Amino acid sequence: MKTIVSYLLLTLGLTLTARGQANREEARRIDFPDVQGYQTLVTDLHTHTVFSDGSVWPDIRVQEAMRDGLDAVAITDHLEYQPHEDDIPHPDRNRSHEVAVDAAGDDDLLVIRGSEITRSMPPGHTNAIFLHDANPLLQDDPIAVFQEAKRQGAFIFWNHPMWTNQAPDGIAALSELHHRLIREGMLHGIEVVNEHTYSDEALQIALDHDLTIVGTSDIHGLIDWQHEVHYGGHRPVTLAFVRERSEAGLKEALMDGRTVVWYENLLIGKADMLSPLIAASLSVTEAAYQGDSSVLTITLANTSEAEFLLDNRSPYTFHSDADIVTVAPHTTTALEIKTTTRLSALDLTFEVLNAVVAPDQHPVVSFAITVGDAE
Repeated sequence: MKTIVSYLLLTLGLTLTARGQANREEARRIDFPDVQGYQTLVTDLHTHTVFSDGSVWPDIRVQEAMRDGLDAVAITDHLEYQPHEDDIPHPDRNRSHEVAVDAAGDDDLLVIRGSEITRSMPPGHTNAIFLHDANPLLQDDPIAVFQEAKRQGAFIFWNHPMWTNQAPDGIAALSELHHRLIREGMLHGIEVVNEHTYSDEALQIALDHDLTIVGTSDIHGLIDWQHEVHYGGHRPVTLAFVRERSEAGLKEALMDGRTVVWYENLLIGKADMLSPLIAASLSVTEAAYQGDSSVLTITLANTSEAEFLLDNRSPYTFHSDADIVTVAPHTTTALEIKTTTRLSALDLTFEVLNAVVAPDQHPVVSFAITVGDAE
């Protein structure tokens, strides 16, 4: 009997452990809703492997991307900086991408060919993605490198402009060379987030010069360790709003600036993209008065990965909450609104504190609520 009981307990323990692992794997997947007219792709466009200064083989980058539910990952090893060349000599700068593509196999993950152009300031480090062949970018003249990337139709963005190794004060600032690259169509985007850093100044540069807003992990080690995935963390990602799920569709969205960055719990983007994403993420699903009172209970649903922090901007106060309300990811939250009289319709407006459309500027979301039992 003891043997049977021990076996049953062991089986139950293994089952619960497997379920717990499955739940953790599901929880780490990054999921945001589509917005009207577009599919939302979750992307990381700046990653490294042992083929430059990373610590892992390209197949690990692919496996991490799959576990995180990414739709696209770009392998962007340094062109010029090759600290592992004595151990892994590879004259072909396309090799890490080829290994990653093989590792992805039949999975629908988009593995994007890219390279990091690694120069001192200016222009600093820059990623070129959607390349056909990285090898022609190995040139001494920096302008010739950008011209070759442009000739191949690459999407080019400035990496970590706030990096203190190249900007000691941590402030992103355009040089005359950057202005030239923008004028001549050889710089299309800028990282406002890189790994564990965020830059208001980079965001303002993007707004002032119509550059695409990008946020990346710039991962060199393991995603799980560097972003504490098992403790609820996540890599920074760029959400791209595409007309079709393909490399061509992603490139078109990036060139058109249709992106939002998710970093820690902050959403960063231009208003014309961020506001539709918030509207697609949050909705009022129910509204009813409590008995004969004038206290209205609504159900606020969040279908996104972000935890929304909402600051009440309506003329109403709440019965059981202060003005700042938290709506956890993929859940619903009940709010009790004191409308003082029973209304058949009302507008509820919030400032979204965990989102920015410009330095020190948060977007606003409004809900038009219809109440069926107001009379």
